[in-house]
Amino acid sequence: MVKSVKAQHLLIAAFCTALIGCSSVQPVAYSGIASAPYLKPNTQNDSGRVPYRFAPQTEWQKYTKLIIDPVTVYQGADNQFGDMSGEDKAALASYMQTKFAEKLQTRFQLANEAAPNTLRLKLILTGAKTNTPVLSTFTHFDIGGNLYNGVQAARGKEGAFSGSVIYAVEIYDASTNRLLSAYVTKQYPNAFNLGASFGSLGASKTGIEKGADALVAQFK
Repeated sequence: MVKSVKAQHLLIAAFCTALIGCSSVQPVAYSGIASAPYLKPNTQNDSGRVPYRFAPQTEWQKYTKLIIDPVTVYQGADNQFGDMSGEDKAALASYMQTKFAEKLQTRFQLANEAAPNTLRLKLILTGAKTNTPVLSTFTHFDIGGNLYNGVQAARGKEGAFSGSVIYAVEIYDASTNRLLSAYVTKQYPNAFNLGASFGSLGASKTGIEKGADALVAQFK
């Protein structure tokens, strides 16, 4: 009986691995964003979260103010939203606007007009995936699902049936409009994050928060 139960859990873990491996979406260097000609494969992308980047040497410390443009939802044919509704896209864009402003104001004085020592931030939401209803939460309580999530957490990868968010970041000198940095990133919660499994957009929103934290760290 015990062997049968163990085999069942291993089968569930194997099923998760096969199914999620086929459905995992990898970001692309989106052709319709302004920074596309500058983006190159990120050779320092150990985590897989930032596959494309443009990062010339920049003296971030001299910048004290930041303009955050309204978040835009990417409309190009190479978007990665799948069948996500327009309502969900708008909800994520709004959440991104709020969270990035909240996190970045700990480092910058938020501004509305271009001036010396001021950055302009453009955020382009290019793709997202919702949590799979019921299954994204169920796998946190099932032994087989936890086996899979444990491996994924150790690798820094996505949890079973969990959502994610993909977006592009462009950072300009506000007074000259010179591109200082750009990257494409895919963000998602830790595979063991139970809270992020609730609600269709729970994981995507957690990914946005993690991405905002990562950007703040870049400016330090």
